[in-house]
Amino acid sequence: MNKSDRIRVLCVDDHPLVRDGIAFALQAERDMELVGEATNGREAVAKFRQQRPDVTLMDLQMPQMNGIEAILAIRKEFPRARIVVLTTYSGDVQATRALEAGAVGYLLKSMLRTELIDTIRGVHAGQRRIPREIADEIAEHIGADALSARETEVLRVVAAGCSNKIVADKLAISEETVKGHIKSVLAKLCANDRTHAVMIAMKRGFLDA
Repeated sequence: MNKSDRIRVLCVDDHPLVRDGIAFALQAERDMELVGEATNGREAVAKFRQQRPDVTLMDLQMPQMNGIEAILAIRKEFPRARIVVLTTYSGDVQATRALEAGAVGYLLKSMLRTELIDTIRGVHAGQRRIPREIADEIAEHIGADALSARETEVLRVVAAGCSNKIVADKLAISEETVKGHIKSVLAKLCANDRTHAVMIAMKRGFLDA
């Protein structure tokens, strides 16, 4: 196969082991080549401009600029960019945000060994690739009320083990307002208590794990 016919792949992840694993996997494929690596969203945008890859593998949780922001930046400049999200989390919130930002594929890192190559080929051929378990999560919560930015902020401080008073002090709001936000969060997440709400929010991707 001519080098010009290969699928050119950019890998974006802040963990060296993940990048090394992907590089090793691609070496064995005659129809693919790794043309660049990046460790954060800012590097990803710069590398994309430089390399113009066919398929980009994009982690979500990264320093400086996260994956969602990087997808938005790349797609704004290159609307036809094909980007596959790499993530540890199967929550519907992050997946929905990534797909709305313009990702055309979603791949759990636990699936890399079995699904990586097929996903790259499929996305390069114009397909959308979303694992069944993530599609099921998205479908399960369609129409559910999303947490507001303030509710997420309150829950993030609650997740650190803070009382209502400390949450109020940290966010410069009243305790009554905090209680109101927590009541709303419990209802939206169908949670039994604060701890349950934090667990659900982390699983679904409202909070970074």
